Amino acid sequence: MPTTSEAQIDALAAHLVRGLIARGAIRAKVDEKDLIACVAEFMSANFEEEARIEDEAEREAEKLARQNPGVDAFKLRAGIRQRLAEKRNFTL
Repeated sequence: MPTTSEAQIDALAAHLVRGLIARGAIRAKVDEKDLIACVAEFMSANFEEEARIEDEAEREAEKLARQNPGVDAFKLRAGIRQRLAEKRNFTL
């Protein structure tokens, strides 16, 4: 899975916050820079959790695929990934 750089996350957070403010969808009660930093931190944490779920699903799928030859490893990994996400109350 490709990683997202801090610069990309910062740019995405800035675009999101500025777009919401410009459209009147939100009214910032704090400085825009602080709001962007908070959104970027939240997004980073989200990407990190998704990567942990992906890594764990990959490890489990490889282990189970070795024990059960002929199993579709892709479908197995997808199912494990979904189960892990649900267990952690994480939306993929």
